[in-house]
Amino acid sequence: MIQDGGLPQTGCYTDRCERARKSHSPRYVASLALVFPAAKRYYLVDASPDLTRQMDLIDEDGFRENANLRGPFDGIFLTHAHMGHYLGLALLGREGLGIDRTPCYCSSAMKKMLSENAPWSLLVQEGRINFPQIPMDSWINVDGLFDVKMIPVPHRQEFSDTVGYIFRGSQKSILYIPDIDSWEKWDKSVAEVVAGVDVALIDGSFYSSKEIPGRKIEDIPHPLIPHSMDLLEEVSKNNSKVMFTHLNNTNPALDINSPQQLEIRKRGFELAYEGLRITI
Repeated sequence: MIQDGGLPQTGCYTDRCERARKSHSPRYVASLALVFPAAKRYYLVDASPDLTRQMDLIDEDGFRENANLRGPFDGIFLTHAHMGHYLGLALLGREGLGIDRTPCYCSSAMKKMLSENAPWSLLVQEGRINFPQIPMDSWINVDGLFDVKMIPVPHRQEFSDTVGYIFRGSQKSILYIPDIDSWEKWDKSVAEVVAGVDVALIDGSFYSSKEIPGRKIEDIPHPLIPHSMDLLEEVSKNNSKVMFTHLNNTNPALDINSPQQLEIRKRGFELAYEGLRITI
């Protein structure tokens, strides 16, 4: 799954972006869906600019029936206010699907940003999204189907703070942290957090600090994949599966069988991909 700008990215004409333009296997901006077919309930985690095509991946009659009734999602979880994580909400508004009243789980800062800034504020004013209270760092149950914990993570706060989530179903638990400035700035041990879940989907934006010509990585900080692997290698050898998501268009790990991609697999890690299914 890809970083906010997508692949190909606007104004990118590198070989990697050109291959993506010609590819019949589209890459989408990082997002998740929690699917409970028996209950006909469906939840979105981050509303990306690729939301229309990502919704098409949910090949469930119940989901499409709900969408036809203006209620595709029974809840939306948002991590923060960088473009790849909430722009898709606009597609659910009056000019698009026109969703009925839908719970939107997020931090209080994210709620404030959406409520006070157009066009998102119209979703709030028209009652299309509402904001159930969700405490930070505490478990809550959602609709009797799964438990969720919202956890704060350090990341650039231009418009809101940033959170990650742990989702816990009857079989497995998933950690979702697509963005963080660095593991060292976090007030938690990433190894301990990852050891406590079955699957961790974590920030894999960059492989090297040298891969962004004309820009300073200090301006867009993210942990580098090799460093994350160093911190989590022992954990990944045990019961926790670690998968990198949110890869930037400059990341060579996107290239099939590149040395970087092969190194990730050799060390026991994985890359998230479009259509990935994880049973929780």
